[in-house]
Amino acid sequence: MLSSSDTTQNEIKKEQKIIGALAEKVWDAKTQQYHGGQEWKFLDNFVEDFSVTTNGLGTPQFALQAAKDALNFCGHYPPGDQEPAKSDLAKWMAPAKLGLDWENVHSRMLLGNGASELIDLVTRISPKGYWKSGPNRVQYKEYERSAIADKREVIPYNDPRPASLTCLVNPNNPTGTYMHIEELKKYIEETAVDNSVFMVDESMQIWHSNKFQLDSLISQSEWIENLYKTRNISVYIMHSWTKIWSCTGIRLGSVLCPTAELASELKKLQVPWSVNISALRFLEVVCSEQEEEFLNKTWELTPKWRASEIEKLRVLEKSLTGESGNWELSGEDFLSWIWIDFKDEVTAEDAAEKARQAGVPVRPGKNGYKEYTKVRIAVRSPEKVDILINAWKDLKRSN
Repeated sequence: MLSSSDTTQNEIKKEQKIIGALAEKVWDAKTQQYHGGQEWKFLDNFVEDFSVTTNGLGTPQFALQAAKDALNFCGHYPPGDQEPAKSDLAKWMAPAKLGLDWENVHSRMLLGNGASELIDLVTRISPKGYWKSGPNRVQYKEYERSAIADKREVIPYNDPRPASLTCLVNPNNPTGTYMHIEELKKYIEETAVDNSVFMVDESMQIWHSNKFQLDSLISQSEWIENLYKTRNISVYIMHSWTKIWSCTGIRLGSVLCPTAELASELKKLQVPWSVNISALRFLEVVCSEQEEEFLNKTWELTPKWRASEIEKLRVLEKSLTGESGNWELSGEDFLSWIWIDFKDEVTAEDAAEKARQAGVPVRPGKNGYKEYTKVRIAVRSPEKVDILINAWKDLKRSN
């Protein structure tokens, strides 16, 4: 017979299972794509969200205050030309000190309500035909969702049939694989067919370094223009700015089109005022000298925190599996997350459940990605990581 204490514990565990189910039900599986960042609101003991790849330093405070202050003007429309935020972002993305032409970038840029709006726009204007992802079987699912919504046939990443629309995430999210600029250009030249569209998502490439632009397609305006003129291959560069500046709640994204003319054509289809007044003001300040220190700390601390996180995971692995542990921890050193393959579906399931119970939810690989032995965890400060590691000290195994 169960004691009252045992009954209480069982009820608690049952409720925690329900919380997990509720978080998944936030998304209408028939019409939407599962995404992390939803479970925190259901957790009474919430501490930190490890399920999203946002900046471990949190939101830049000067920019956050500017966004709050902008609400005083919510009775007015935001500027139709998205200025001065659009110019500020272009200058930040393509600084003259690195030999880049910000005016060229500005002429080819549109801001959007997160990258998702712009992904959907480019998908809809692309020539009809097959859709496929880049060189990875698994990648951020929003591109595929938009393709399916546009009634395109999705073919496997390694299918030899020519795709009219190819989407590549670099660095790949969630796997963390990364192609440097020359490798990326070669892949596009060899993979894209003439008269097609190639979308490249570089949202997480910003973590590369304080000169990230030089290993980015941002620096390849001439190459992009030439590819368009000679082969009619349109390369669109996507950025979600909500990750590096941890502002997912206000939605900020941009797209760099192959030419200014194509940017103008895309603008015709964009819903007016898709970026609100607070988001635009946030962008102005976050690109200014006021937040330089925030970015410098990001580039300094993220790889250190990530290395520390991996070290703690390796210690945990040995305590659970012995010296012959086989966990795979993937991703470039500079990234804001770690892709963990426990090589065991039971362990991965238990890891997600125990993290949720401890108030530090992670991103299960099974949801959307159908990677049942894997989870993705964000890079966070050491004291927050200790809570997650402690929650995982007795993870289940299938044998």
